[in-house]
Amino acid sequence: MTITEVSEQFNLTPDTLRYYERIGIIPRVNRNKSGNRDYTEEDCRWIEHIKCMRGIGLPVEILIKYVELYRQGDTADHARVELLIEQRKQLLSRMEEMNRVLERMDEKIERLSNQ
Repeated sequence: MTITEVSEQFNLTPDTLRYYERIGIIPRVNRNKSGNRDYTEEDCRWIEHIKCMRGIGLPVEILIKYVELYRQGDTADHARVELLIEQRKQLLSRMEEMNRVLERMDEKIERLSNQ
């Protein structure tokens, strides 16, 4: 797939895809004979995973660390799990805070609606 096709499929700009490749959070993408990126299904799985992780707010630095650990193979599985567990804890904390804000917002809407 071309960078344009992948960009459209994942709703990411080509610049974002190039950036992700440059900083190493997606593997280096093979090039075709013309020198253009030629994305494989495996590349797309990485992009989908990274987009999901970015969507829940994981910092780029954490994703870089995760990919570094992934590249180390099975010996780094425990470290990857620990990294994900820590990020999950942080996500739950953010979700709890968002729920508190949502409740306050609902209360405010209710009060204002009943005036």
